[in-house]
Amino acid sequence: MFEEIKVGDILQHLNRPKLDEYDTVIVAFSGGKDSTACFLHLLDLGVPKEKIELWHHSIDGEPGSKPFMDWPITESYCKSFADAFNVPIYFSWRHGGFKRELLKENQMVAPVSWENPDGSIGTAGGKRGKIATRRKFPQVSPDLRVRWCSSVLKIDVMSIAVNNQERFKGQKTLVVTGERAEESSSRAKYALFENHRCNTLSRTVHHWRPIHSWTHNEVWSIIKKHLVKPHPAYLLGWGRLSCMTCIFGNADQWKMAHGLVPEMVEEIMRLEEEFGTTIKRDISIRELMKKSKKRTPQVDLRGRSWDWDKNSPFYRSFFVFKWDADWYYESLFANNDNTGPS
Repeated sequence: MFEEIKVGDILQHLNRPKLDEYDTVIVAFSGGKDSTACFLHLLDLGVPKEKIELWHHSIDGEPGSKPFMDWPITESYCKSFADAFNVPIYFSWRHGGFKRELLKENQMVAPVSWENPDGSIGTAGGKRGKIATRRKFPQVSPDLRVRWCSSVLKIDVMSIAVNNQERFKGQKTLVVTGERAEESSSRAKYALFENHRCNTLSRTVHHWRPIHSWTHNEVWSIIKKHLVKPHPAYLLGWGRLSCMTCIFGNADQWKMAHGLVPEMVEEIMRLEEEFGTTIKRDISIRELMKKSKKRTPQVDLRGRSWDWDKNSPFYRSFFVFKWDADWYYESLFANNDNTGPS
């Protein structure tokens, strides 16, 4: 019997960078299953932890800011993940986060800040550029000018942080991200390995998508292998991790979010009405939720800590006991909901 070999796996092997040549490997780490799988795959390939950095872009602004779109537990989960594996994590953010950009009126785009390895904070941008008014939510689209949250709050934030750190000059850096072909026809066209947009004559920066050919089950398989407890979003029924109130969210997810953090969803619905433009183009979030047949979540999180600690309703330890793995991951393998960026 010959083991089935996928074309995507062959391409991944042929396009795999020579990992031992890089001084630093940056994993764009959302805390979701795909970026987790990327990190674990690097470990399986023998990349030393000393070369790996996790970078998390805080969607709602400076770490510790009041959540507007993102999961209140995400920052704490990412820190706990880094601690559990003894690797550094550096946060970066657009000043004012999602809400400031959303409410922008006759202003330039806000500056970006990032954490440096020595504990200092770097800042750049926000001094030049077009004066513009936003006052419109990003909308579902593969066009990043329309779905501006991805470009303004993630992609551009990483580029500014890399471009403005002297430590990358004269070095060879690999940026690793977790897009997969299975997610959408647009992502299926992404290059497996290419020059990163920050690559210049003074610094070498490459971009690798190591799990591009992987299936949903392969992603969960490596997480199960390492017995990692995933972000609570998956335990609450979400199939993909992005913002808690992601613009791609379906009726069930918006209803679930409203049940868990009603104040966040109520503010979004109020702003939709104020702007006169809806996230879903043809239906408001208020009307979308009415289409859900799910019951409102019975989890009362008011007054409870969203931190990944012993006061949180999600805390049990960071790893799953080996003898519990089969039943623990069963529902995660089964949930193949692919609602998210295209």
